[in-house]
Amino acid sequence: MYAVAMSDEYSQPTLELSRTFEGWWLPERPLCCDDDYSRLHRRSRADALKCKHIEANPAALVNTIVVDIDDANAKAMALWEHEGMRPNWIAENPANGHAHAGWVLTFPVPRTDLARLKPLKLLHATTEGLRRSCDGDMGYSGLLMKNPEHPAWASDIIEWDTYDLEQLVQSLQEHGDMPPVSWKRTKRARTQGLGRNCTLFDKARTLAYRYVAAAADRSEASSEALRLYVRRTCHELNVSLFPDPLHAREVEDIAKSIHKWIVTRSRMWRDGAIANAATFIAIQSARGHKHGENKYQQVMKEALEW
Repeated sequence: MYAVAMSDEYSQPTLELSRTFEGWWLPERPLCCDDDYSRLHRRSRADALKCKHIEANPAALVNTIVVDIDDANAKAMALWEHEGMRPNWIAENPANGHAHAGWVLTFPVPRTDLARLKPLKLLHATTEGLRRSCDGDMGYSGLLMKNPEHPAWASDIIEWDTYDLEQLVQSLQEHGDMPPVSWKRTKRARTQGLGRNCTLFDKARTLAYRYVAAAADRSEASSEALRLYVRRTCHELNVSLFPDPLHAREVEDIAKSIHKWIVTRSRMWRDGAIANAATFIAIQSARGHKHGENKYQQVMKEALEW
């Protein structure tokens, strides 16, 4: 009944829009809802596409960057002075002009591969750049987006070709919208959106390295103990660091990646506890020697000046 009422009030999306959007959109069982955000459900693609709001990306990948533009002229703001970086699609609320604009990546960026943290950080900065270019909502989490196929929204395909991440970065730099390097040190950059993934990666792996350095051996039992420690640490950090925590699935994937990278690729794990202890002593000794030399040079300089 609800779907019929909506279709009478709004025009249905074109077949062309549906085919194109569904080719871009990746989630298989996305979160979705209508107007009540507290009643989120995970459903099949077919059922989710009947809802107003759908999950933008799968848990492990990001292939669509979405910006929320809360302005009566949202569509114009997403297009004005966006040469070379116009959104692929726009879903506009005809009642107030507010819209979601989406940029689709040709090559999705994994969220959970620790060895490829640099692309994730670049994606985070690119998302911030696109938000700035449209004066988008700073508080938008990027989890749910307006469903372009739902008849409640006036939706259009703007660009048919998807973007390489480097293309967007270059265009943002040319337009002066890419955030400066200092931006990534701000609290908002570290605790919102994709910045949460990067922060959780960095803090959890640092604590995991300390745990490995103190481990007695590299046995299967030690590996399992490390896995449990990393998992517990990731969940604790997720709750304590972020006002809007990551979903449990994302946290689990991050913990698995950290553990897997350490036991398969880290020299700390491969070399063993004895080698790590010797390396630590050598480093501390070198630092102490360097500090002594610097202090001696400073004393001599002050003596000469006196």
